[in-house]
Amino acid sequence: MSKLLYIKASPREERSFSVAAADSFLDAYHVLHPEDDITILDLFERDLPPFDGFALQAKYAILHGRESTPEEKAAWEAVEEVIREFTDADKYVFAVPMWNFHLPYRLKHYIDVLVQPSYTFSFSPTEGYKGLVPDRPVFIAFARGGSYPPGSGTEMFDFQTRYLKHVLHFIGLTDIREVVIEPTLGDPAATQEKREAAIHRARKMAESF
Repeated sequence: MSKLLYIKASPREERSFSVAAADSFLDAYHVLHPEDDITILDLFERDLPPFDGFALQAKYAILHGRESTPEEKAAWEAVEEVIREFTDADKYVFAVPMWNFHLPYRLKHYIDVLVQPSYTFSFSPTEGYKGLVPDRPVFIAFARGGSYPPGSGTEMFDFQTRYLKHVLHFIGLTDIREVVIEPTLGDPAATQEKREAAIHRARKMAESF
């Protein structure tokens, strides 16, 4: 039995193109793997630990070999819980809309908690940076109101797909499969057609996940 973590980064629920594609992927996946354990992490429902104050001080205490205070230890335990939930999974599914050419702030918050030295990456003068999360399959449903295809001249504004894939590669996850739905704004009939096509592609991709 595998553990799959579904990270939902859109608050729009049934109106979200990325959630529609990711949910369809999971529906198809569950039919093929009914015994697998699926955990849904809704980033707009989960109370993520703040990464400031005591948590930040705890991080630098670890980096500099200093003993943490009780308050710092308590803050860091909440960070470790988030990391543990992520690293315990065997597979990952993301639903990610574009906000202001980048990620929703709740997903950025999650990444800032998750990406920590000695937990999800390491650094040494000889090896440089090294991801510590074992490579596992990742499916991402990206959606954005505009269109940013390669060679269009607008791809320079796409900090959504490039940033998230860069972070995942950085911590060790390179087996990334994706569906990009764009543009989601415009003629309703055309956007609905794109939504249905993305759902179909997502379901097919679940067959080999």
